[in-house]
Amino acid sequence: MKVGIPKGTRDFSSTEVAKRNYIFNTIKHAFENFGFQPIETPSFENSDTLMGKYGEEGDRLIFKILNSGDYLKKVDEHLLSEKNSLKVTPKISEKALRYDLTVPFARYVVQHQNEITFPFKRYQIQPVWRADRPQKGRFREFYQCDADVVGSTSLWQEVEFVQLYDTVFSKLGLNGTTIKLNNRKILSGIAEVIGASDKLIDFTVALDKLDKIGKEGVVNEMLSKGILATAIEKVDPLFHFSGSNQEKLASLEDLLQGSEEGLQGVADLKTVVDRVEALGLDSATLELDVTLARGLNYYTGAIYEVAAPKSVQMGSIGGGGRYDDLTGIFGLKDVSGVGISFGLDRIYLVMEELALFEAVALPKPKVLFLNFEENESLEKVKMIKTLRNNDIKAEMYPDVAGSNNQQKKQWKYATNREIEFVVTTVENGTLVVKEMSSGEQTTCSLEELINKVQ
Repeated sequence: MKVGIPKGTRDFSSTEVAKRNYIFNTIKHAFENFGFQPIETPSFENSDTLMGKYGEEGDRLIFKILNSGDYLKKVDEHLLSEKNSLKVTPKISEKALRYDLTVPFARYVVQHQNEITFPFKRYQIQPVWRADRPQKGRFREFYQCDADVVGSTSLWQEVEFVQLYDTVFSKLGLNGTTIKLNNRKILSGIAEVIGASDKLIDFTVALDKLDKIGKEGVVNEMLSKGILATAIEKVDPLFHFSGSNQEKLASLEDLLQGSEEGLQGVADLKTVVDRVEALGLDSATLELDVTLARGLNYYTGAIYEVAAPKSVQMGSIGGGGRYDDLTGIFGLKDVSGVGISFGLDRIYLVMEELALFEAVALPKPKVLFLNFEENESLEKVKMIKTLRNNDIKAEMYPDVAGSNNQQKKQWKYATNREIEFVVTTVENGTLVVKEMSSGEQTTCSLEELINKVQ
């Protein structure tokens, strides 16, 4: 049997788990500091909960789950039955792995609306699955770290999410990230003024690929979707948009004259930009990016995307936006929401490349008891229990050393795991302790060891 794992998935070593937990804990601390509460949802949802919420491209990437048990056998019997040959084939899949955390969250809000106090600020850190083509920074199984607010239309929420991104990336030492910001109303307004409102989704999906396929690729995709060349010419300035955020806002205001929705988008963006500039950011830069579209059908207002520091070649490490109508598809109208997501796996790769994990220590015992004499083992384990009760990580090497080579193996174990204090022998309550960094060996009581280690 050839041993392996499915493409797009990974094993994680103890060191990698420690580094990932460092990122998780940093994000979690920031979430809670900003007032968000944790929830969790199932790994898979009913298919109709997910399908049709991510656009045509997103739907193709959803992992569907075959119905379990002997269901497929019943389907085969159904198909083989002559009397059923003209009838509808039974569904073989009614469930799917979640594609993201936002749609399941919307379902959660609707299902638990009577238990929730609005505005509801939640965070969620769980894995998601996408049937994507694996490549650097893109996996089929990966974690998302989401924060959302539902039940408020205030633009202060948009401002707060910019601050949240800045806070987390500053704490992680990822200085130089760029928080890109746009508004879906602006994109709708542009489509309106060029006469392509009926092609809004095609227009935004193509525009969002500008940094990947360039102007020519975007133009060709728009043409292939039936957007007229004369309409594309009108948006040519977007392909070369530059200047400060305030200058871009002024240009957009000129471009969108005649579109009420587009001008409202400019006004919303200006409010957010002005407030962020007044508050300031610690290490990130806020950049207005009118090509930022994100193909997800549910965004209706603000759109976020975070780019890693320019010294690292990596796709977006975060993104999100406002979705005024998302809960409406599940029957709960007029509940506005806005949220962001951190791309843990890409953040990890960026931090690894920038050597930002140097201070992350692998969990290990503070004290190791060597196991040279069987008659000392019970007393050592009792002492270990006392150390653990004092919140000191401790363990005993499990196998008794029967030879010099086995004793050397225990010392090697202590060295490889970089354990600070090694207890060699215990006699009448007296411990012989070696401090590994200095090589100094002393005798002390258990209480003295506790005081020394703490």
